[in-house]
Amino acid sequence: MIRNSIDSIQKKIRESDSLQEQDKEELLTLLSNLESEVLSLSKTHPEQAESIAGFTQVSAHEATRTEKNEQLMDLSLKGLRSSIEGFETSHEELVKIVNSLSVILANMGL
Repeated sequence: MIRNSIDSIQKKIRESDSLQEQDKEELLTLLSNLESEVLSLSKTHPEQAESIAGFTQVSAHEATRTEKNEQLMDLSLKGLRSSIEGFETSHEELVKIVNSLSVILANMGL
């Protein structure tokens, strides 16, 4: 399920007409790193890993929509940030990646 979510996000980003090539490359690199971290997390915290992947997918969807909705973008990013709460110490790299994704998606979403 996690791989399917990440694959779906990557496909959406590659096909997006609303993103610049530099943003696409940066997002794809972060998603590759996120996949590794989330798959590792899923061994000990499967539900949280699914939540992170799911909120990443929703946030990417909102950021790449042709017609932007600020409220939906804010809600999806809030969910994404909330999904990593409690992992700041045990999964520092995961938290860094999600925070970077959140910033990039927020900047391109509006």
